[in-house]
Amino acid sequence: MVAFLKPFLAEDGVIVTLQNGLPELLIGEIVGEQRVLGCTVAWGATMLGPGVCELTSSPDSLTFSLGSIAPNPNPRLADVKALLELMGPVDVEENFVGTRWSKLLINAAFSGMSAVLGCTFGEAAGDRRSRRYVQALIKECIDVCAAGGIRIEPVQGKDIVKLLDYHGAVKKAISFFIIPIAIRKHARLKASMLQDLEKGKKTEVDAINGSVCAFGRKVGCPTPVNDTVVDIIHRIEAGELTPSFDNLKYFA
Repeated sequence: MVAFLKPFLAEDGVIVTLQNGLPELLIGEIVGEQRVLGCTVAWGATMLGPGVCELTSSPDSLTFSLGSIAPNPNPRLADVKALLELMGPVDVEENFVGTRWSKLLINAAFSGMSAVLGCTFGEAAGDRRSRRYVQALIKECIDVCAAGGIRIEPVQGKDIVKLLDYHGAVKKAISFFIIPIAIRKHARLKASMLQDLEKGKKTEVDAINGSVCAFGRKVGCPTPVNDTVVDIIHRIEAGELTPSFDNLKYFA
């Protein structure tokens, strides 16, 4: 799509990403880093039908985080910020890569398990069996970032690493307890990957959990739980499995 758009992009034009994963680097390779602005969306919705969406996050979470992977952000950043502010608050992030990873962490953990289990974010966090793997997915994301020298930024004022990282049994137990509380505003959210699976479409799992796995391999940090999520979702896409809590057995 970006290659298709490139000939139509004005000299001072900019492409703004609002999708999941880590798209800015790939888009920058095509049009140049200076012509890319990254944007993470801190809320979710469910597509009910053509032109009809249901907001599944709390209304006070309608925020955007905007930034650049280039040393000097594109001059159009202020224009993009003003446009997005017609809908909700926009935070301009200096460490946008860290912001992108904080969103990727949430997607890998909650969207990944939502798609695997066929449930909402809240249901994945509320069930103690599945929460164990949600926690492991979060931990793998934190660990690969630490290994790669990436500082994960807070999400809507909440420091994910401080709240959910652990290196001992006590902090691990606290992290496990906090997870359902941390996702409370988005408990009704159903992963877009699950919505795709329900429609018989391919998902973006390779750009979400797959990105964590790829970066883990690059920095020498194992990601066995993210690897399992990718495998299960590909098997669902192939018709071998269906989204279900029965899929928890594949994590054993």
